[in-house]
Amino acid sequence: MATPEDILAFWFPPGLDADEETHRLQFQWWFRGGANEAIFARYRPVLEAACRGELQWAKTPRGRLALIIVLDQFSRTVWQGTAQAYAQDSSAQQLALEGLECGHYDELATVWEKTFFVLPLGHAEQIDLLDRCVVLCEALVPDAPAHLQRLYAFSASQAQGHRDVVARFGRQPHRNAVLGRTSTDEELAYLAAGELVHRRSFQG
Repeated sequence: MATPEDILAFWFPPGLDADEETHRLQFQWWFRGGANEAIFARYRPVLEAACRGELQWAKTPRGRLALIIVLDQFSRTVWQGTAQAYAQDSSAQQLALEGLECGHYDELATVWEKTFFVLPLGHAEQIDLLDRCVVLCEALVPDAPAHLQRLYAFSASQAQGHRDVVARFGRQPHRNAVLGRTSTDEELAYLAAGELVHRRSFQG
């Protein structure tokens, strides 16, 4: 079974902050499926254990971060295209909120670790959680290394974009089909336009 440090070493490889282009490619790896093969091959057992509540990792900042990544990110890979992909969102959100309150978030060393710590809030369909994610992501921009600030400004704009979609529709329309929800005409028009926030790419 993987340990928290195994997860973090996989998710945050050495040298990912070497320059903007290296970090841009890391963003693509994180958000465009680059990690999928390895997650399927190596980390499904740890995901399933996390879903059963068997991993007592949240006692430390880095352990909590690893557990958030497993529940929030790995679930979206392993169960992509199904309702189960979102089934762990509330658990990941609770871990993030508790970690913000107890100081674990503040103890993390890097803006990329902090970004993934709060990302479950950006996956919410509750406007208060999305608002909090926007504030946190915007606050990370000046804390990023100077050569990476444009990427983290983009990350903050993504958080704002997700917030704006939920403010408009009350939910994320791109999830409707897999969650068995009927889309409104306005949502169908939005989906047909194809300008989904989570598919935007950083333009350097």
